Amino acid sequence: MLVESYDGILPREFSRLLEFPGMGRKSANVITQALFHEASGIVVDTHVARLSGILGLSKEKSPEKIEKDLMKAVQKDQWILWSLYMIYLGRSFCKARKRDCGACPLSKLCPSAVYSGEK
Repeated sequence: MLVESYDGILPREFSRLLEFPGMGRKSANVITQALFHEASGIVVDTHVARLSGILGLSKEKSPEKIEKDLMKAVQKDQWILWSLYMIYLGRSFCKARKRDCGACPLSKLCPSAVYSGEK
């Protein structure tokens, strides 16, 4: 399809990327952000989805609905970096099996922080 429809040149448009077989919103967002530095949406992987619930930014379960909630909550100029920040937090402090809320830089803001100390 890339060769036949686009002469081997990857399209910049988010909507056109979604036309490729197997291309979902997450992959299309990664491509537009990483290659073209354009924010069409927010990349929602497992870390971003999980932390969106923990931080109280979305009660949704599907990546598409979580993305819509995040696009309302996060300023557009932060969309590209947002997922990277959340992935870092999810891997460093807010791990799925064991949170380290006491060391997390967002613990005082997080409604789900679990640690001994004052918020």
